Amino acid sequence: MHDDTNTTDARPTDQSADPSTTEPPDEYDRLVGEFGADPLTDDQRDRFPDAPPLIRRGRAYAGRDLDRFLAAAEAGERVSVVTGVGPSGPMHLGHVVAFSLARYLQASFDAHVLVPLSDDEKYCTREQTLAETRAYTRENLRDVLGFGFDPDLTTVVVDTADADVLYPLATALAKDVTPATYEAVYGAAENVGASFYPAMQAAHLLLPQFVDGPHPTTVPIAVDQDPHVRLARDLAAKERFPVTKPGALLAKFLPALSGPGKMNSSDDAPRIDLTADRETVREVLMEHAYSGGRDSLDAHREHGGDPAVDVAFQYLRAVFEPDDSVLGRLDREYRSGELLTGELKDHAVDRIATFLEAHQSRRPSDDALDDALEPYRLTDAERERALAAVGLGPGVRPV
Repeated sequence: MHDDTNTTDARPTDQSADPSTTEPPDEYDRLVGEFGADPLTDDQRDRFPDAPPLIRRGRAYAGRDLDRFLAAAEAGERVSVVTGVGPSGPMHLGHVVAFSLARYLQASFDAHVLVPLSDDEKYCTREQTLAETRAYTRENLRDVLGFGFDPDLTTVVVDTADADVLYPLATALAKDVTPATYEAVYGAAENVGASFYPAMQAAHLLLPQFVDGPHPTTVPIAVDQDPHVRLARDLAAKERFPVTKPGALLAKFLPALSGPGKMNSSDDAPRIDLTADRETVREVLMEHAYSGGRDSLDAHREHGGDPAVDVAFQYLRAVFEPDDSVLGRLDREYRSGELLTGELKDHAVDRIATFLEAHQSRRPSDDALDDALEPYRLTDAERERALAAVGLGPGVRPV
């Protein structure tokens, strides 16, 4: 590790091109131009009370049926939020985007939050055993609870553990998912487990309405998860069941440490896990975060840095520096060359580590997980209402 606290750092030598942005704009534009998502307007942003950086600074950039969700939330009516995780490794900073949005919507609107963990899908699509998948699931559950969701307004489901209710719901929906539809949305499936999973994902997105009747639901997600929303909306539009189309709040990825592209739980690329301590955050950020600084101290002092491609700055802008005036000062001083890359990274280290320390203080131990999770489980009454919505209610024997 090199120490760049008082100098700028060189950009990674394996980066063949100097990116003009840390985001893949074509993919974001496609969701708006080709797949019918609506860009967030200034009026919509103003309707989010005390909007967090993710919303007011544009990383949450588009949506589906957001006006309907906001109108119901403003009127004090029932609204739900769905966002989950696939257990393929430790949760990391990339997961903060969707889960922070979900927690914000709960705190601001008393939104009911559903968090599904798709252990079945990850087992079928990744090189991991069932035992490994279960271990990842438990670790991910600890991090989910670390976000501080209100147990009175939050439900957590795990596909294999809650198969008694999720599988019948998915079965009811699967009848309307043709192989052609699957391939058009996802491409060729590697196995039948993967090809069935979209029906299970649709069961996740519609579960709040199966339990509590039709009401506005939004799904805060990164853009790569939007195909699941589009499929669930198509199924809801068939009007076979008492549900309406789920909406979405679409967010851009946090960039990977190396620059463009998303962070991934299941590869070996450097990342900052939600369990990282302060020293690890410092080591990873200083060593691996793509820099918008110049190649030498003199050049940086003369020409300044580029915060638009600097990963540490992008992390601060997206989530970790809530104060707009502080962010504006960092932007100005970095562009002018007054602020060095190491100093900017120092600021990011402090903000990210402070966030993670608070998260970890709420994270239950593995021994305490089962008891901590109990208030977040589906109740018997909720299971019965969900099954009744697809015709398996009272009077229908389970076998």
